[in-house]
Amino acid sequence: MYAASSSVSAPQRSLHPRPAAGGGPYLAPARPAAPVLGAGRARRGAGAGTQPLSGRIDLSGAQGAQLRTAIASVHRICPEFAPVQVLRRSGRSVLLVGMTGRSTAVAKCLLDHSPAWAERVRHEIAAYRSFVRHRPPVRVPRLIAADPDNGTLVIERMPGRPAALRRHPLEVPPRADIRAALGALCRLNTWRPPAGTFDAPLDYAARISRYHELGLLTDRDLGDLQKLLHGIAHTAGRQGMGQFCHGDALLSNILMSPAGPVLVDWEHAGWYLPGYDLATLWSVLGDAPVARRQISQLAQSQGPAARDAFLVNLMLVLTREIRTYETAVQRSMQETAPVTPTAAPTGAVPSGEEQRLLLRRLHDDCQLARRAVRAAVGTR
Repeated sequence: MYAASSSVSAPQRSLHPRPAAGGGPYLAPARPAAPVLGAGRARRGAGAGTQPLSGRIDLSGAQGAQLRTAIASVHRICPEFAPVQVLRRSGRSVLLVGMTGRSTAVAKCLLDHSPAWAERVRHEIAAYRSFVRHRPPVRVPRLIAADPDNGTLVIERMPGRPAALRRHPLEVPPRADIRAALGALCRLNTWRPPAGTFDAPLDYAARISRYHELGLLTDRDLGDLQKLLHGIAHTAGRQGMGQFCHGDALLSNILMSPAGPVLVDWEHAGWYLPGYDLATLWSVLGDAPVARRQISQLAQSQGPAARDAFLVNLMLVLTREIRTYETAVQRSMQETAPVTPTAAPTGAVPSGEEQRLLLRRLHDDCQLARRAVRAAVGTR
């Protein structure tokens, strides 16, 4: 991280609950059954990366009415879309897989049309539209159709398996997968799309102040991070410090395919301080010290300013994760049913005990990052 003595490394702690079942929203297409809309329960897939299409969608009850509305919104922009299976569903959106001619496609339909979520879908649609004109140096799904006003997006279903099924993997992914994911992110971070194509999704000063007001950052954290931001801004005035980032570089958003990694879910893409994607990836690799060490070395290889930017990003990412899972743990203690965190991962949701273990690890990681931030401030 900052130096050999203060580099952020992974604590030697593992989670040992049962492995997650199921898969992410963009699993490899199998030979689908003919699409049939009617009552019935979708069969479980055989496993990650090989999940078959069931051919039946349950349209009964209140949830069925929501699905009918979502399917109608897809048909308005892509009449040939024949829905086959529900891949993921939450109170905010639903993901449907279906056929468009001989190809398999994924439709994302917004259910919660509140301003914040509507803006996120509009941002993702704008990203896919920009990729039609300006191809990034990584593989992304092809845009088929989109309606930003109604929160509906249809893209091709890419072959591949998620590098992880959860936001924070319970088991360390294979080194080859981590290496491939890191390489894809580094290529993306060197890309410079035309000016005005993407904005800056994160207001750093405002986010730091907000976390301080919520009691998630101490007074010293506030002062230290503001000092690093000031130094980064001074350097940016001379050489430019913006970096294009995916913005949600989770392993569950990276598909491993024979042709190379595929990045999906572009809701947060834009310009960040250098190292935002690296900080996100570092935060979810809690049991992969070798990978974390490599990420830290990459982050500081471009000099003190890039190192400081990575540290600011890391503090904000870890603080966000702590806030997310603290809320989840509090809710799980009050309710008997499993509770999905605010920023819930694709796939199975951690149990209450898993969340508590994860939260403990996140606090340990935040302490490591805090010490690295203080060491960096001491060099200015």
